[in-house]
Amino acid sequence: MHPALERFIQQFKAQADVIIDSWFICDSERNIVEYNRAFFAMFPRSEARNLKSRKCHEVLRLGICQGSCIAQQCWRDQRHVRLDEIDGKPLGQAEDAPTRRYVLSAIPILDENGSPVGALEIQRDVTDEAQVQDKYRKMLDNEARERERLAGQIRTRTRELIETNQLLLKVQKELMSHKKGMAL
Repeated sequence: MHPALERFIQQFKAQADVIIDSWFICDSERNIVEYNRAFFAMFPRSEARNLKSRKCHEVLRLGICQGSCIAQQCWRDQRHVRLDEIDGKPLGQAEDAPTRRYVLSAIPILDENGSPVGALEIQRDVTDEAQVQDKYRKMLDNEARERERLAGQIRTRTRELIETNQLLLKVQKELMSHKKGMAL
């Protein structure tokens, strides 16, 4: 392990207990070298025991891992990267298990020369919040469709009322003409 990465891990772990989200640290080859209890808890025990030295994209299968890895993005840009609502599944989950949604955040770990030697990635599981937002969005869409349907019914009935009113006025005129004709 690169000495700069070892130093970062020692310094970070001194304050890491304040982070309640899951996190892991990977080296420049994307091998997991350190993680917290929350990250460990995402996996079945049989998988969790073997997290170290495994590739992060092998254990946390996110929709972005192959094409636009967040660690690689933070190394390329040499800055913090945040990605919202990324779908994925931890290793060991049943194939039919629902995917989870995460907010991801990563910072590069650089050596003295500014070269990336690792990354710290934090995952916040926002699946429940995303489901509530999805239901709310669907509810708003349904209400908008219902409003449009009701507005269409109101337009149709208003048109029918206007036509009926015009017919009534015509009949009233004919009746008045007929009454005038009878009075003479």
